[in-house]
Amino acid sequence: MSRRLARNEYTVGWVCALPIELAAAQEMLDEEHANLKHEPGDNDENMYALGSIGGHNVAIVCLPAGRIGNNPAAAVAMQMRATFKGIRFGLMVGIGGGVPSTEVDIRLGDVVVSQPDKTFNGMVQYDSGKTTPSGFGRTGALNAPPQTLLGAVAKVRANELRGRSKVSEHIAKLDRIPEFQRSKAGPDVLFEAVYDHERGQTCDGCLKNRQEARPPRDKERVVVHYGTIASGNQVMKSARQRDKVSADLGGVLCFEMEAAGLMNSFPCLVVRGICDYADSHKNKQWQAYAAGVAAAYAREVLSMIPAPEMVETLTAEQAMYSADGKYSSCLLPGDILALMLQQDFRKR
Repeated sequence: MSRRLARNEYTVGWVCALPIELAAAQEMLDEEHANLKHEPGDNDENMYALGSIGGHNVAIVCLPAGRIGNNPAAAVAMQMRATFKGIRFGLMVGIGGGVPSTEVDIRLGDVVVSQPDKTFNGMVQYDSGKTTPSGFGRTGALNAPPQTLLGAVAKVRANELRGRSKVSEHIAKLDRIPEFQRSKAGPDVLFEAVYDHERGQTCDGCLKNRQEARPPRDKERVVVHYGTIASGNQVMKSARQRDKVSADLGGVLCFEMEAAGLMNSFPCLVVRGICDYADSHKNKQWQAYAAGVAAAYAREVLSMIPAPEMVETLTAEQAMYSADGKYSSCLLPGDILALMLQQDFRKR
């Protein structure tokens, strides 16, 4: 019989948008827990899958069927944070549309992770702004992922360099489900950005001489890219627009539709498996495998964080606020104090 834990024992919130992403997340669990016990006054409409990964108690939630975009994601995450007050940070895990470029060789089945750089904090909401006589002006900024998760990402990257990544081992947990197998995804084909899809659900009718020539890559190798993810409230399905938006933003790695709704209210890391190239040739053939690879990477990140130390960190609720209201990282109280002292020193 599955264990039933108290709500405050869950320290990790895992958010996904599609049933295929939820299935992949559940397969990453070491143990599945019983549903929450109903409490008087409950008004949380979310449906949770509960379990543990590497000693971390994880609450997984999927957006309601048919509800996609930043606003539904924000509503779901806010309810989760209210129900599980012990959550320290979140993971937004699922699929995305890759942005191939001469600088970054992104392929289907690769993983993209939100990591801050000099321009953005790992995420940018590209369609948030105002239209003026001089054109569209983007406004607002999104918070960076929590320090705890960025530290874990650094350890994962070090293990990648040392050949000690276990992401492939985690992916193997999905082998028993045919839909998630790499062989079921089909070929990885990238068409010229100026060549639009011909017709039909597949690209069988598209011209092969309009495919981009790329060097072969080991199919068993999991490639992870780190940088900026673009989030918006509409599906990106145009290679021309994809490349224009990416160029305007200084280069992004992929597009998605939910994470921007979380970053300023639910401290999290965004992990995306690439299932298409955000162009008119978009289809669902790679979605299952891409969702599985993203879930496997998220599991690897959690394995870098010692579960006993989580009780010493701030909760997600606490981490959203500080003396000036700007810190949104899951830091130890001493770390928050250090940041405040550093800021005070710079002002002198």
